[in-house]
Amino acid sequence: MTSLGRKVPVSTKDPVNEAILRVSEDQLAGFHEDPLEEISLRSGVPFEVVVERLRAMLEAGTIRRIRQTLITTNLAQGALVAWRVPEERLRAAFDWMFREDPFSGHVVIRTTDRESAGSRFRLWTTVKVPRPYSLERHCQLLADRVGALEFRIMPAKYLFTLGVGHARRRGLPPGSRAPAPAEAQPTRIIELSEREWRVLLALKREFRPEELGHDLWRPRAAEAGERFEEFVRIVRELERKGIVGRFSTFLEHVKPNAAGERVTRYNALFHWAVEPGSELEAGKEVARHHVITHAYWREAGPEFGNVNIMAVAHGTEKEWLLAHKDAIDQHLAEAGIAVTYTNVFWGGRSEIKPSEISPFAYEEWCLVQGVRPETMQEA
Repeated sequence: MTSLGRKVPVSTKDPVNEAILRVSEDQLAGFHEDPLEEISLRSGVPFEVVVERLRAMLEAGTIRRIRQTLITTNLAQGALVAWRVPEERLRAAFDWMFREDPFSGHVVIRTTDRESAGSRFRLWTTVKVPRPYSLERHCQLLADRVGALEFRIMPAKYLFTLGVGHARRRGLPPGSRAPAPAEAQPTRIIELSEREWRVLLALKREFRPEELGHDLWRPRAAEAGERFEEFVRIVRELERKGIVGRFSTFLEHVKPNAAGERVTRYNALFHWAVEPGSELEAGKEVARHHVITHAYWREAGPEFGNVNIMAVAHGTEKEWLLAHKDAIDQHLAEAGIAVTYTNVFWGGRSEIKPSEISPFAYEEWCLVQGVRPETMQEA
């Protein structure tokens, strides 16, 4: 990329870009009125350079998107869903989920190193369905569309960590962890008014390169039909309700980026089955390990060896991730947490997009699918 005839580096390994990304990926929790200024202050990179580099990386595709994230587990019924699809239909099912269902976010084909509990479930997606619509009915409709033989819905009971931070996780030694256990956050659905939805939908929309600068939110306030001061007040109230996540830059970490790099090569979904009653303790101990980007308490059922703790880690080397998994296993044993079963599901082909959460969008999608929206509501 060029700026005034000068080539602007777009590699994540460029020292200035790396300093920015170590902050911008997942360190700006909550709502910031001037998030790019905050990135500048925390990274030590001048504001003008932060804007220049983020624009260049976004235009080049090194960064996939820049946006304010939401805690969507509090806005819509959500779950990780594993699908058993005939092998000959797997690719077509993947494509349909990614292209045709805006309520499916992560779409991943996974494998295990050996045949084991749940290894027949190759297609994995995250699904969010806004109220008053039914997650079960939505998944049944998807199963009918793609020809899935069966599916397993695994909603999160508790969230232990949720972040990205690929740049700052490079080279972590196995066993690196926080001095204290992570916090456990219960999932709960929060009802919003139509006005709050308008503000939220404007808040979460991705930023285009030309929008990046000091005054990010004033145009969004106008988009929501609010005075700027009222927009900020409503966002602060949504933040207090536990709905506002972080301001974040999302790297292209699946495909090679514009600089020819792969930010990650392996996506590992770690599974543990721990004794009933120790789920909260186990989740908090797993999530304190710095390599973990996501950790949840999810009940997977007998199809998956009664797994109840799941966590995700990314890396460029499979052996490095397995060394981190071994360190976590050892830490759980030292903490006196009995593990009755464990496994690793490796991500292969994958696509990631933000899940739609708007009930207005869901009604429109139903009509496109030839389905009456009222038939998709909870019984």
